Amino acid sequence: MRRRALCLSACLALLSAPARAATSEDEQFWLNLTAMGSVKDELVYFAEIQPRAGDGVSRIDQSLFRGALGWKFSPSLTLYQGFAHIVLPIDGGQDVNEERSFQQLNWTLGQPWGGELSSRTRLEQRWRSDGDDMGWRLREMIRYEKPLTAGSDAFNALVYAEGFVALNDTDWGAKSGFDQLRSFVGAEVSLPGASTLEVGYLNQLINQSGGDRRINHVASVTLFFRH
Repeated sequence: MRRRALCLSACLALLSAPARAATSEDEQFWLNLTAMGSVKDELVYFAEIQPRAGDGVSRIDQSLFRGALGWKFSPSLTLYQGFAHIVLPIDGGQDVNEERSFQQLNWTLGQPWGGELSSRTRLEQRWRSDGDDMGWRLREMIRYEKPLTAGSDAFNALVYAEGFVALNDTDWGAKSGFDQLRSFVGAEVSLPGASTLEVGYLNQLINQSGGDRRINHVASVTLFFRH
């Protein structure tokens, strides 16, 4: 009798325990085309278009259009105010649109180990067409690049990590706390003028509802056209 009671207790404990978190994975391709430069004197800008293909690189699952104006306080410090429009296609349904206002601080931290260390801090205010709330999110990127040939920056090794933290809950699904982490390893190639091409692998770890996780394995190509 005691053995049956113990077995019954164990079964009830297993049934009442929370379900194990699930992890889903996808292969994606992200293309980023960015133009940037000076408007006049210390007034600067950037504008970018980012189509992102997912579901095994079979379809465009996100399109991002982002631009900003900034003020260059010094060669190492620039502050931007910008806006972004994001389109999220929904199979068999109406697209979800997201609008973002953001403030961004770019800061060159120094040149350790013969390379360049920099930071990008971005505070976002987010609205989506499938809800009414405004979401706040903080993003912090640490980036390091190092020339692979002494005395030349024609070809640089490049790594960066960017963490995302949601600052509040929203009715369209954002949950306060850790949102995602992007980790990149690749190379930066100098192009004519001051333009550069960045290619490499990006790992995107997304924290989803119920403790589930999503990992996107991304082939990332970014062209910076500077003038």
